[in-house]
Amino acid sequence: MNINPLSSATNLITSAQQKADTAAQTIARMPIQDQEVGGSGEAFKANDVFKPVLSLKEAEFETSAAVKVIQADKEMQETIGSLFDEKA
Repeated sequence: MNINPLSSATNLITSAQQKADTAAQTIARMPIQDQEVGGSGEAFKANDVFKPVLSLKEAEFETSAAVKVIQADKEMQETIGSLFDEKA
């Protein structure tokens, strides 16, 4: 089985972007507080914002992990290249 780290990292970044977009849209659609200008009277509860904020944090960690995979792949390619250079 052939595993391509760069492809996996790219897929992870794309997934994280979609997760962050969905979470941001959810937060943006929440009703504003009564005290704020234009308040609708339907204040959201703190629990309502917990899940989308958690999704944003997950997206951050996933992106960070994908970057580390890309860096590790680059280092591996450089190491393999230097091994072949030494033997030539």
